[in-house]
Amino acid sequence: MTAPTSQRPLALVTGASSGIGYELAKQFAQHGYDLVIAAEDPGINRAAQDLEPMGAAVRAVQVDLATYDGVERLYAEATAEGRQPDAVAINAGIGVGGDFARDTDLARELRLIELNVTSTVHLAKKASRDMVARGEGRILITASIAAMMPAPYETVYAASKAFDLSFAEGLRGELRDTGVTVTALMPGPTDTPFFDKADLTDTRLGQADKDDPAEVAEQGFEALMAGQEKVVAGSMKTKVQAAAARVMPDSVTARMHGKMAEPGSGDE
Repeated sequence: MTAPTSQRPLALVTGASSGIGYELAKQFAQHGYDLVIAAEDPGINRAAQDLEPMGAAVRAVQVDLATYDGVERLYAEATAEGRQPDAVAINAGIGVGGDFARDTDLARELRLIELNVTSTVHLAKKASRDMVARGEGRILITASIAAMMPAPYETVYAASKAFDLSFAEGLRGELRDTGVTVTALMPGPTDTPFFDKADLTDTRLGQADKDDPAEVAEQGFEALMAGQEKVVAGSMKTKVQAAAARVMPDSVTARMHGKMAEPGSGDE
Protein backbone atom coordinates (compact mmCIF):
# COMPACT_ATOMS: atom_id res chain seq x y z
CA MET A 1 0.00 0.00 0.00
CA THR A 2 1.03 3.59 -0.58
CA ALA A 3 1.53 6.12 2.20
CA PRO A 4 -0.42 9.36 1.68
CA THR A 5 2.24 11.90 0.70
CA SER A 6 0.66 13.87 -2.17
CA GLN A 7 -0.84 17.32 -2.10
CA ARG A 8 -4.35 15.91 -2.31
CA PRO A 9 -6.55 16.48 0.75
CA LEU A 10 -6.36 13.73 3.36
CA ALA A 11 -9.27 11.92 4.99
CA LEU A 12 -9.11 9.68 8.06
CA VAL A 13 -11.89 7.08 8.22
CA THR A 14 -12.42 4.60 11.07
CA GLY A 15 -14.31 1.33 10.85
CA ALA A 16 -13.35 1.27 7.19
CA SER A 17 -12.82 -2.45 6.54
CA SER A 18 -16.48 -2.99 5.57
CA GLY A 19 -19.95 -1.51 5.62
CA ILE A 20 -20.59 2.21 5.92
CA GLY A 21 -16.96 2.98 6.81
CA TYR A 22 -15.61 1.30 3.69
CA GLU A 23 -18.17 3.10 1.55
CA LEU A 24 -17.27 6.42 3.15
CA ALA A 25 -13.62 5.79 2.35
CA LYS A 26 -14.64 5.04 -1.23
CA GLN A 27 -16.52 8.35 -1.41
CA PHE A 28 -13.44 10.24 -0.27
CA ALA A 29 -11.21 8.38 -2.74
CA GLN A 30 -13.60 9.10 -5.61
CA HIS A 31 -13.62 12.78 -4.73
CA GLY A 32 -9.86 13.29 -4.78
CA TYR A 33 -8.77 12.49 -1.22
CA ASP A 34 -5.87 10.41 0.00
CA LEU A 35 -6.78 8.12 2.86
CA VAL A 36 -5.78 6.82 6.24
CA ILE A 37 -8.21 4.02 7.04
CA ALA A 38 -8.50 2.08 10.27
CA ALA A 39 -10.20 -1.00 11.69
CA GLU A 40 -9.41 -3.71 14.20
CA ASP A 41 -9.66 -6.61 11.74
CA PRO A 42 -7.23 -7.65 8.99
CA GLY A 43 -9.84 -6.76 6.37
CA ILE A 44 -8.56 -3.20 6.54
CA ASN A 45 -5.59 -4.25 4.41
CA ARG A 46 -7.86 -5.72 1.74
CA ALA A 47 -9.91 -2.53 1.81
CA ALA A 48 -6.76 -0.51 1.12
CA GLN A 49 -5.94 -2.67 -1.88
CA ASP A 50 -9.45 -2.13 -3.24
CA LEU A 51 -9.31 1.63 -2.74
CA GLU A 52 -5.90 2.36 -4.26
CA PRO A 53 -7.02 1.80 -7.89
CA MET A 54 -9.35 4.78 -7.43
CA GLY A 55 -6.30 7.04 -7.40
CA ALA A 56 -5.93 7.50 -3.67
CA ALA A 57 -2.75 6.96 -1.72
CA VAL A 58 -3.90 4.78 1.17
CA ARG A 59 -2.40 3.98 4.56
CA ALA A 60 -4.17 1.11 6.36
CA VAL A 61 -3.88 0.95 10.15
CA GLN A 62 -5.04 -2.18 11.94
CA VAL A 63 -5.69 -0.94 15.45
CA ASP A 64 -8.00 -1.43 18.43
CA LEU A 65 -9.72 1.92 18.90
CA ALA A 66 -11.44 0.73 22.06
CA THR A 67 -8.14 1.49 23.81
CA TYR A 68 -6.50 4.82 24.58
CA ASP A 69 -3.22 3.71 23.02
CA GLY A 70 -5.05 2.60 19.89
CA VAL A 71 -6.47 6.06 19.26
CA GLU A 72 -3.12 7.68 19.98
CA ARG A 73 -1.38 5.32 17.58
CA LEU A 74 -3.92 5.91 14.82
CA TYR A 75 -3.62 9.69 14.99
CA ALA A 76 0.15 9.45 15.08
CA GLU A 77 0.05 7.28 11.94
CA ALA A 78 -2.35 9.71 10.26
CA THR A 79 -0.01 12.64 10.84
CA ALA A 80 3.28 10.78 10.42
CA GLU A 81 4.11 12.29 7.02
CA GLY A 82 3.70 15.86 8.27
CA ARG A 83 0.13 16.08 7.00
CA GLN A 84 -3.01 16.53 9.05
CA PRO A 85 -6.41 15.17 8.02
CA ASP A 86 -8.65 17.64 6.23
CA ALA A 87 -11.63 15.42 7.01
CA VAL A 88 -12.17 12.85 9.75
CA ALA A 89 -15.01 10.31 9.63
CA ILE A 90 -15.41 8.82 13.11
CA ASN A 91 -17.42 5.78 12.15
CA ALA A 92 -16.11 2.74 14.06
CA GLY A 93 -18.71 1.25 16.35
CA ILE A 94 -20.20 -1.99 17.65
CA GLY A 95 -23.51 -3.14 19.06
CA VAL A 96 -24.68 -5.59 21.70
CA GLY A 97 -28.14 -7.08 21.45
CA GLY A 98 -30.06 -8.84 24.19
CA ASP A 99 -31.66 -8.50 27.62
CA PHE A 100 -29.42 -6.15 29.62
CA ALA A 101 -30.28 -7.36 33.14
CA ARG A 102 -30.50 -11.08 32.43
CA ASP A 103 -28.49 -12.04 29.37
CA THR A 104 -25.85 -9.70 28.00
CA ASP A 105 -22.19 -9.63 28.95
CA LEU A 106 -20.96 -6.59 30.88
CA ALA A 107 -17.47 -6.80 29.39
CA ARG A 108 -18.91 -6.49 25.87
CA GLU A 109 -21.02 -3.51 26.88
CA LEU A 110 -18.12 -1.72 28.51
CA ARG A 111 -16.07 -2.32 25.37
CA LEU A 112 -18.95 -0.88 23.34
CA ILE A 113 -18.79 2.28 25.43
CA GLU A 114 -15.02 2.49 25.02
CA LEU A 115 -15.34 2.28 21.23
CA ASN A 116 -18.59 4.10 20.51
CA VAL A 117 -18.18 6.86 23.10
CA THR A 118 -14.69 7.18 24.57
CA SER A 119 -12.75 6.76 21.34
CA THR A 120 -15.10 9.17 19.55
CA VAL A 121 -14.33 11.87 22.11
CA HIS A 122 -10.61 11.05 22.04
CA LEU A 123 -10.23 11.16 18.26
CA ALA A 124 -12.43 14.23 17.93
CA LYS A 125 -10.26 16.01 20.50
CA LYS A 126 -7.08 15.25 18.54
CA ALA A 127 -8.56 16.18 15.17
CA SER A 128 -10.54 19.27 16.20
CA ARG A 129 -7.57 20.88 17.95
CA ASP A 130 -5.45 20.62 14.82
CA MET A 131 -8.31 21.75 12.57
CA VAL A 132 -9.11 24.79 14.71
CA ALA A 133 -5.44 25.77 14.67
CA ARG A 134 -5.54 25.68 10.84
CA GLY A 135 -8.95 27.34 10.62
CA GLU A 136 -10.53 24.62 8.51
CA GLY A 137 -11.64 21.00 8.58
CA ARG A 138 -14.60 18.64 8.51
CA ILE A 139 -15.62 16.03 11.09
CA LEU A 140 -18.27 13.37 10.49
CA ILE A 141 -19.55 11.38 13.47
CA THR A 142 -21.67 8.30 12.81
CA ALA A 143 -24.59 8.18 15.20
CA SER A 144 -27.84 6.36 14.34
CA ILE A 145 -31.58 6.90 14.21
CA ALA A 146 -31.46 4.76 17.38
CA ALA A 147 -30.09 7.90 19.05
CA MET A 148 -33.57 9.38 18.82
CA MET A 149 -35.46 6.76 20.84
CA PRO A 150 -35.22 4.28 23.71
CA ALA A 151 -34.12 0.94 22.28
CA PRO A 152 -34.93 -2.09 24.46
CA TYR A 153 -32.60 -5.03 23.75
CA GLU A 154 -30.05 -2.57 22.31
CA THR A 155 -30.07 -0.45 25.43
CA VAL A 156 -26.38 0.40 25.73
CA TYR A 157 -25.88 0.74 21.97
CA ALA A 158 -28.72 3.25 21.58
CA ALA A 159 -27.49 5.21 24.59
CA SER A 160 -24.01 5.38 23.07
CA LYS A 161 -25.43 6.72 19.83
CA ALA A 162 -27.52 9.28 21.70
CA PHE A 163 -24.24 10.45 23.22
CA ASP A 164 -22.59 10.60 19.78
CA LEU A 165 -25.43 12.70 18.37
CA SER A 166 -25.46 15.11 21.31
CA PHE A 167 -21.67 15.33 21.26
CA ALA A 168 -21.59 16.11 17.53
CA GLU A 169 -24.23 18.81 17.87
CA GLY A 170 -22.55 20.38 20.89
CA LEU A 171 -19.11 20.36 19.30
CA ARG A 172 -20.55 21.88 16.15
CA GLY A 173 -21.94 24.73 18.22
CA GLU A 174 -18.59 25.40 19.85
CA LEU A 175 -16.79 25.43 16.49
CA ARG A 176 -19.30 27.53 14.55
CA ASP A 177 -16.89 30.44 13.98
CA THR A 178 -13.70 28.46 13.45
CA GLY A 179 -13.97 27.18 9.87
CA VAL A 180 -14.44 23.64 11.20
CA THR A 181 -17.76 21.86 10.64
CA VAL A 182 -19.18 18.83 12.45
CA THR A 183 -21.84 16.63 10.86
CA ALA A 184 -23.76 13.76 12.48
CA LEU A 185 -24.53 10.81 10.20
CA MET A 186 -27.69 8.99 11.29
CA PRO A 187 -28.28 5.74 9.40
CA GLY A 188 -31.05 3.28 10.07
CA PRO A 189 -30.69 -0.51 9.80
CA THR A 190 -28.02 -0.99 7.13
CA ASP A 191 -26.75 -4.10 5.38
CA THR A 192 -23.44 -4.53 7.21
CA PRO A 193 -21.86 -7.14 9.54
CA PHE A 194 -23.25 -5.16 12.51
CA PHE A 195 -26.26 -7.38 13.18
CA ASP A 196 -24.30 -10.62 13.19
CA LYS A 197 -21.64 -9.23 15.50
CA ALA A 198 -24.28 -7.76 17.84
CA ASP A 199 -26.17 -11.09 18.15
CA LEU A 200 -29.28 -9.63 16.52
CA THR A 201 -29.73 -12.04 13.62
CA ASP A 202 -32.58 -13.93 15.33
CA THR A 203 -34.64 -10.75 15.74
CA ARG A 204 -37.19 -9.08 13.49
CA LEU A 205 -34.81 -6.17 13.24
CA GLY A 206 -31.95 -8.39 12.16
CA GLN A 207 -34.05 -10.14 9.52
CA ALA A 208 -35.80 -7.06 8.11
CA ASP A 209 -34.81 -5.39 4.84
CA LYS A 210 -31.89 -3.04 5.29
CA ASP A 211 -30.43 0.00 3.57
CA ASP A 212 -27.53 -0.07 1.15
CA PRO A 213 -24.32 1.10 2.89
CA ALA A 214 -23.17 2.77 -0.33
CA GLU A 215 -26.32 4.93 -0.37
CA VAL A 216 -25.89 5.80 3.31
CA ALA A 217 -22.25 6.77 2.78
CA GLU A 218 -22.99 8.86 -0.28
CA GLN A 219 -25.64 10.86 1.58
CA GLY A 220 -23.33 11.22 4.57
CA PHE A 221 -20.46 12.43 2.41
CA GLU A 222 -22.65 14.96 0.64
CA ALA A 223 -23.91 16.29 3.97
CA LEU A 224 -20.36 16.56 5.27
CA MET A 225 -19.17 18.46 2.21
CA ALA A 226 -22.18 20.78 2.49
CA GLY A 227 -21.41 21.48 6.14
CA GLN A 228 -24.78 20.22 7.32
CA GLU A 229 -25.53 19.68 10.99
CA LYS A 230 -26.89 16.14 10.57
CA VAL A 231 -28.39 13.82 8.02
CA VAL A 232 -30.75 10.86 8.33
CA ALA A 233 -29.23 8.71 5.60
CA GLY A 234 -30.56 5.76 3.67
CA SER A 235 -33.93 4.84 2.22
CA MET A 236 -37.17 6.79 2.39
CA LYS A 237 -38.39 4.19 4.89
CA THR A 238 -35.56 5.13 7.25
CA LYS A 239 -36.27 8.84 6.85
CA VAL A 240 -39.95 8.26 7.65
CA GLN A 241 -39.05 6.20 10.72
CA ALA A 242 -36.78 8.97 11.97
CA ALA A 243 -39.46 11.60 11.40
CA ALA A 244 -42.00 9.49 13.30
CA ALA A 245 -39.58 8.99 16.19
CA ARG A 246 -39.35 12.77 16.62
CA VAL A 247 -43.06 13.09 17.38
CA MET A 248 -43.99 9.79 19.04
CA PRO A 249 -43.85 9.46 22.85
CA ASP A 250 -40.78 7.59 24.07
CA SER A 251 -42.97 4.90 25.59
CA VAL A 252 -44.43 4.13 22.15
CA THR A 253 -41.10 4.04 20.32
CA ALA A 254 -39.64 1.87 23.11
CA ARG A 255 -42.42 -0.70 22.70
CA MET A 256 -42.06 -0.67 18.91
CA HIS A 257 -38.30 -1.14 19.03
CA GLY A 258 -38.57 -3.81 21.71
CA LYS A 259 -40.85 -5.91 19.50
CA MET A 260 -38.32 -5.68 16.67
CA ALA A 261 -35.15 -6.30 18.71
CA GLU A 262 -36.35 -8.85 21.28
CA PRO A 263 -34.23 -12.03 21.09
CA GLY A 264 -36.02 -14.73 19.11
CA SER A 265 -38.59 -12.37 17.64
CA GLY A 266 -37.43 -13.23 14.13
CA ASP A 267 -38.54 -16.82 14.63
CA GLU A 268 -42.15 -15.91 15.39
